[in-house]
Amino acid sequence: MESLLRVENVTKVFGAVVANDHVSLEVRRGEIHALLGENGAGKTTLMNILYGLYRPDDGHILFHGERVTLSSPKDAIRAGIGMVHQHFMLIPVFSVVENIVLGLGSLRRPLLDVESATRRIAALSKEYRLDVDPHARVCDLSVGAQQRVEIIKALYRGADLFILDEPTAVLTPQEVDDLFAVLRRLVQEGHAIIFITHKLDEVMRVSDRVTVLRDGAIVSTVATSETTKEELARMMVGREIVFRVARDPISPGASVLEVTELDIDDEQCSVALKGVSLSVRRHEILGIAGVGGNGQNELAGALVGLYEPTQGTIAILGEDIRGQGPKGVIKLNVGRIPEDRQAQGLIPDFTISENLIATHFWQSPLSKWYLLNLPLIGRLAKKLIQDYDIRPPEPTLLARQMSGGNQQKLILARELSRDPDLIVAVQPTRGLDVGATEYIYAELLKHRQRGAGILLISTELEEILTLSDRIAVMFQGEIVGMMDAGSVELEEIGLLMAGVRPQQDAVCDEVRR
Repeated sequence: MESLLRVENVTKVFGAVVANDHVSLEVRRGEIHALLGENGAGKTTLMNILYGLYRPDDGHILFHGERVTLSSPKDAIRAGIGMVHQHFMLIPVFSVVENIVLGLGSLRRPLLDVESATRRIAALSKEYRLDVDPHARVCDLSVGAQQRVEIIKALYRGADLFILDEPTAVLTPQEVDDLFAVLRRLVQEGHAIIFITHKLDEVMRVSDRVTVLRDGAIVSTVATSETTKEELARMMVGREIVFRVARDPISPGASVLEVTELDIDDEQCSVALKGVSLSVRRHEILGIAGVGGNGQNELAGALVGLYEPTQGTIAILGEDIRGQGPKGVIKLNVGRIPEDRQAQGLIPDFTISENLIATHFWQSPLSKWYLLNLPLIGRLAKKLIQDYDIRPPEPTLLARQMSGGNQQKLILARELSRDPDLIVAVQPTRGLDVGATEYIYAELLKHRQRGAGILLISTELEEILTLSDRIAVMFQGEIVGMMDAGSVELEEIGLLMAGVRPQQDAVCDEVRR
């Protein structure tokens, strides 16, 4: 196949850190090329260079056989490179056509030529089977439809190469299938795709070739048909990875969490949770599945005292937590692993030691009469750094100077070292590589074995199925299904996540017949 992109000996250095070390990469026209690597391996830096956000310190880039200088995203777009970011770059209150033509010139200046743009968008949508209404507002579209808008936007601007960053992170299984069908259509038409993901199953399913980065350098580029998931994982982290975790059968114990008919309004005063009831018992992981934005964050926030219910009750260890706030919940021995480790889990400009006590520094023996016991805190920090393998092992290092995986380990050390009775874990492995994910799974299962009750909220279905004893599915602020993990069907969960209730629909079909 014809070479579309060649990256030759590209190097990028930030201070003493070599983010990309003489990286060479070829992407061919008509292929899906997966890019794998641990957190901090250099994938993001390389993609930012290709999209004009960074300039390489050494090396060069050839596109369509010609050497190009990409000083900005505008240069990349003009050359024919499009990027679909994990967090979509769309304006919610604008229509699809307005988002797509934003920033482009018009033959009817100073007016927008919306009619011709609409016709072209409709033609692209039909040609590539991207079902999108050009006049719909983005905020009214599903996540999968918004992703299709991003792809149409890149096509509209003439992209030959698509860079997709974690494209399936917030999609249902059915939407993933639809996306992969679109990607195959794109490469059949001669486009090329760089597919960045941590999901090895998806790499094996959809890619033609795989390049693995480790410590800023290329480890290998292999044909997907000639490798295995286990071999790719070993190349990524330099050791064998265990994909199947040992979730031993344990009889659940007494209830640690009881939620009854819970209603919560969101920040726009609309209903975020409606009549949610659930329980979590000791020795049990209850997984909450669902596409992001269906009330999971409000549920997690209510359980740790951040949201006040408008109706219903939350009882932890039999005690009603209404009005107690986060500090009262911490006193009840609840551990919290938040979705956004940087914005919600850590104070980036605090040290490792300071972050390790940030949620409970006021408790004895860490402090007395409002004075911190610094010698004790120092010893505690060194022990937790060693126990949780936090790197670099330097208590005075600022949290913002750590990799994502080690930031997550820092949160785990703070929250789990106190042996909580209830653990509320939201997206605990988001954006983490297979090595860090394996570590976090082992930690959660260890505390399940110890006797903690765990509420696991994740948009990763594989994660929910791997760890959970029971599974609840959320859609539009409601629990629409509850089942034992051992008897669940992946298709059934996917339909529930999309708001389709198979049993209810089957009854309706029977009535109609």
